[in-house]
Amino acid sequence: MTNQDYVQLNRTGDKMPLVGFGCWKVSKDDVENTIYAAVKAGYRLFDGACDYGNEAEVGRGLKKAIQDGLVKRQELFVVSKLWNTFHSKDHVRSAAEKQLKDWNLEYFDLYLVHFPVPLKYVDPKDKYPPSWYQPNNEDSLEFERSPMHETWREMEKLVDDGLARNIGISNFNVQSVLDLLSYCRIKPATLQVEIHPYLPQKRLVEWVQSQGIQVTAYSSFGPGSYSGMSEAGKTTQPLLSHDKIKAIADKYKVSTGQVLLRWAIERGIAVIPKSEHEERLKSNRDVFSWSLDKEDQKEIDSLSCGLRFNNPDDMGLGLPLFA
Repeated sequence: MTNQDYVQLNRTGDKMPLVGFGCWKVSKDDVENTIYAAVKAGYRLFDGACDYGNEAEVGRGLKKAIQDGLVKRQELFVVSKLWNTFHSKDHVRSAAEKQLKDWNLEYFDLYLVHFPVPLKYVDPKDKYPPSWYQPNNEDSLEFERSPMHETWREMEKLVDDGLARNIGISNFNVQSVLDLLSYCRIKPATLQVEIHPYLPQKRLVEWVQSQGIQVTAYSSFGPGSYSGMSEAGKTTQPLLSHDKIKAIADKYKVSTGQVLLRWAIERGIAVIPKSEHEERLKSNRDVFSWSLDKEDQKEIDSLSCGLRFNNPDDMGLGLPLFA
């Protein structure tokens, strides 16, 4: 049974909590109070991004928690991400500095390349967060010639200069990771990807972990967050109310959310669930005092069908990123 509530990162040895709080789709109106409540409930890892559009508000929630003595900065593990429009070697640092200012922090514990997709630069004065499309072109993506080896070199400089303790990647496949490993000076500490019983990504996880890179799952609860973004998100049976997951939850007298999180943690995968409800905030962290037996793990594994919800191609962006 996995009782350890953290994984250790390569190079620094930093302890990254296995259960963190995901800041995607937390509304700006509520986020400051939600973050404060999450700190109070025991969360120490907070996963944000430029693209989420709420970093300043998340930062205010953390600042209030620190000022009120709930937590010290060094006890927090703050994660953010470099957006696609800032991949140029001329823009990585300024993007990270702007984000740190929004968070009211001096450094990130972990800073990720959000997607291996170099989009044409958008000046933050014109649009922020930039989103996928250009401000004056809602019809097609505009790429720029910013190879990942140049982007990663700038990411490494953030570590050198103390702006990020660890750097990592998100939404990379094995080929993209392998390419990065062929030239990086600082190996990525983590890979963050979509993982849930419909999309277990078994071989990707095993291979990445074998390279000494920790894995974080997003969208652990499946289609819920994508109901308005893709056809699959609208039409797929929600995992939180799936009969197989409900039966297992009843057996252990826990919630279906806890079952889904525990399933990932037993694979050594970190999770970043989001909730704006106090009781769920607490229950989502209560995944270390019990474990799934092998039969239940197999039952959950049987739901695997390769169904991906965060797929730019299915969202009308014309980019088959995972093809």
